[in-house]
Amino acid sequence: MEKKQGIGFFERYLTIWVALCIVIGMAIGQYLPAIPQTLSKFEYANVSIPVAILIWLMIYPMMLKVDFQSIKNVGKRPKGIIITCITNWLIKPFTMFGIAYLFFYVVFKSLISAEEYLAGAVLLGAAPCTAMVFVWSYLTKGDAAYTLVQVAVNDLIILVAFAPIVAFLLDVGGVTIPWDTLLLSVVLFVVIPLSAGIMTRILVIRRKGIEYFNTVFIRKFDNYTIGGLLLTLIILFSFQGETILNNPLHIVLIAVPLVLQTVLIFFVAYGWAKWWKLPHNIAAPAGMIGASNFFELSVAVAISLFGLQSGAALVTVVGVLVEVPVMLMLVRVANNTCSWFTMKSSMSK
Repeated sequence: MEKKQGIGFFERYLTIWVALCIVIGMAIGQYLPAIPQTLSKFEYANVSIPVAILIWLMIYPMMLKVDFQSIKNVGKRPKGIIITCITNWLIKPFTMFGIAYLFFYVVFKSLISAEEYLAGAVLLGAAPCTAMVFVWSYLTKGDAAYTLVQVAVNDLIILVAFAPIVAFLLDVGGVTIPWDTLLLSVVLFVVIPLSAGIMTRILVIRRKGIEYFNTVFIRKFDNYTIGGLLLTLIILFSFQGETILNNPLHIVLIAVPLVLQTVLIFFVAYGWAKWWKLPHNIAAPAGMIGASNFFELSVAVAISLFGLQSGAALVTVVGVLVEVPVMLMLVRVANNTCSWFTMKSSMSK
């Protein structure tokens, strides 16, 4: 098992880096408009090729960390997996839709254009976290082996559930999307990097061993995910700059339902785990994996479906902006309430 580390320098200050990317991207859009104009020419089937490359750089290193052999341990202690799966796939997407609809179509109706903002929120709600959850699990002293099982199960469910849930909720919300583009996005940003990660993991471990893979090989990719994300955000905001300058209040308004959703889903899973009398090192990661989002996937699909200049893409980026400070707050909540739960248990038992 790979030794888990605490939140790194780039992850801890991700909100600051995102804010800097917003400024840099907006400056490029305003003063160097030839750059976004040139990038917009490199598209295939409505997918931006430069952005697709950067997103692969984000997602591929995450998929390397997922050990699908851990799936065989699902039956040992199923309650935590049941909470994770039901919260992530039968509750979270629908509460996100409901909360976003309430705020975008009712509370903030006179202030914003709702349709694409709702779409971005749905994309966030349908994509539970697969990478940062390892960090949140470590910070709450979670069972690392069990967290790995939770993530592996979620990644398998994403393959089959993400596209239908997104299509259904957007249809309910009156947002029309091309099914072919949605499915292409899932293939490009989930199936391909996931398959590549599995194959790479198998080949490297077979040749060099699991210790080399965890301590040497996977460390080579540590900065690729953050680097790819930040460059993607710069490109995105080079297209979004004018929209934000004309409507700066939108960032705050978009953040409100996203923060409420994050806190709600954490307490749904965390409270359920307490009700079922699960140990804290299972309960805390169960809350974290539902509360946080696979925002790399959400950003990628929003850009593919609606474009770099869309409201949907803007919402997914605001999701990145608010996630780290909100999740660190929830980490503190989890650590301050560990006395509510039973003692630790280990996956190996």
